[in-house]
Order: sequence, then structure tokens, then C-alpha cells
Amino acid sequence: MQKEAMLYEALENGRVQCNLCAHRCRISPGKHGVCGVRGNDAGVLHTFVYGKAIAANVDPIEKKPLYHFLPGSYSYSIATAGCNFRCGFCQNWNISQLSAKNGDIPGKYLAPDHAVDRAVKSECRSIAYTYTEPTVFFEYAFDTAVLAKQSGLYNVFVTNGFMTREAIDTIKPYLDAANIDLKSFRDEYYKKYCKGRLTAVTESIAYMRQLGIWVEVTTLIIPGENDSDEEMEDIASFIVQVDRDIPWHISRFHPDYRFTGHSATPLATMQRARETGMRCGLRYIYLGNVYADSDTRCPGCGATLIQRSGFSTSDVKITGGRCPSCGTAIAGIW
Repeated sequence: MQKEAMLYEALENGRVQCNLCAHRCRISPGKHGVCGVRGNDAGVLHTFVYGKAIAANVDPIEKKPLYHFLPGSYSYSIATAGCNFRCGFCQNWNISQLSAKNGDIPGKYLAPDHAVDRAVKSECRSIAYTYTEPTVFFEYAFDTAVLAKQSGLYNVFVTNGFMTREAIDTIKPYLDAANIDLKSFRDEYYKKYCKGRLTAVTESIAYMRQLGIWVEVTTLIIPGENDSDEEMEDIASFIVQVDRDIPWHISRFHPDYRFTGHSATPLATMQRARETGMRCGLRYIYLGNVYADSDTRCPGCGATLIQRSGFSTSDVKITGGRCPSCGTAIAGIW
């Protein structure tokens, strides 16, 4: 379904500027933005994926991953095709890298009200805009999020964070939580592998947290690319500077897409990164894609508050947002 886009402005000679993501693409008539799913049709910016769900599933909220947001609940998870990054290590590349430049893109129409209805009937507590990049299907996510709020549901973005302040301000009244990828702390890495920039991502993390949106951060560690002790310390120090209570998910890389020549991340590398984060002052650090260090512990007394196995939780002991053993406040939305 073709629909006029949000957050764009007309330029001279029929060109338009998209102000959703930090690329701020200037698009000539008949051309597309970097994402490949937004284009200029006679001086009007359109999205070509509105309501065109390429994935719709009921997922544990821990799969996002969000560990301090409604633990043990389920989230109705939707996506369309497209992304504003070109990560060669993307594990959803078969849907994220589709483009309207090559003709019609796949997907089945799922109206916003139908998505909300499915979420309610599935006893989900939230809707997650995930799998690809919600910024590039912003209009669809926005309309769905508004209806979700009216039905008592929470809304979650799983995002690369490469968005504008205008986009964040627009979705803020309806967005409760976000997991943001901080893929590296080197601008050259973002430019080389993602075709993006680091600063826009760090600004989004800080701004969302400033606005009161619950934020968790994920870093996929790729051997030989972003796994140095210095870079892990830089990432952890940045997160601490924003808020030491932001959970940091250190995720294991598995060879995929254009990175099949890289090896999987050694567990020892991940554990070393976790130790670095603790030394820098982060209070909640988790290892992802491995069955280790995924429990939530009280930063005050060390008591285990939530036990996890994969995406399953058990024995949630947080009471009124506090540790029942020592009374320490546990950051999150419980």
C-alpha cells in the first residue's frame, strides 16, 4: 500500500527531504531513499510498505531483547521490508535488504487495527516493531502504536537508533521502550559496515532516555572487528555516562550473510566485555545468544531476582520495583 510519508519537506525542482532517519535523504522525483522503501512520486514522499507486514509473530519480550521491561510477557512483533543500514552481518538480511527499487516487495496487508486486535487476542502486553528497522516503516508503526495505547498495550521499538530527533519526538507519546543496537564505538566501523554514523546512534540513546523512554542497549561482538578491550570500555563508559541503569546486552555473533568468513564470538571474549562493563559501573549486563549470565541480580546484595533460560523466565522476585531481600530499587518497567 502506497501512503504519503510523515516528516518530510518539499525542496526545489520537485525534490523532497525525508526527516525520519539521520540520512535525511534528498530525493529526486522517481527516486528512492537509502532505505529503498520510501520514494518521491511527483514531489510527494511516499512509503511503499505501509501495512505490508513481512513478519508477524508472538514473541517473548526477552527475545527483543528486553530484560527489564515486563519480564515473562509476550509481545506481538511486526515488521515490513527495508532498512536504512547495510550491515553485512545482518541476520535478517533476507527481509531487511529488500527494496522497492527492484519492483514490488513482498508482504501481506495487516491493518493497524487488525495488528492490535491480534495482540489483544494473543494476550500480549505489547507490540514490538522489530526484525527490520521500524524507522523506515514509521507511518505504519505510528498508526499502530496510537491504537495500541488506546487498547492498553505498550509499544516497543527494536532499532538501530539511526533516527532524527523529530522522529523520536513524534513517537515519544506512544513509545514505552526501545532496544537500541550500539554496534560499535568507532565511526569508521559504522561507515564501512553499516553505511551510517556513530554520533546519530549515541544521540538517540541519550535522547530517548532523557525523554523517559525505557532503553536497553545491545552490542553484537564480531571477532576481529569490534572486540577490543578498548572499544568495550568505550561503549560501557558511554552507557554509564547516559545512565548506569541501562541494561547492556552483549550478543554473540554467528556467521551469516556477507560475514560467513568470520568465526563465532568466543564466550571468553563476551565474559571479558562483561567484566569491563562491570568495572566501568554498569549495573545490569547480560550475555546474548549463549546460555550464560542472563539472570537479573540485585546490584545491592547480589540476590538473583529473575532466572532465565533462553527466552524463558522463572522465579521473578522483584516486588514493587525493589529487591525483596535488601530493598534496592531495580530499574525497569515491571
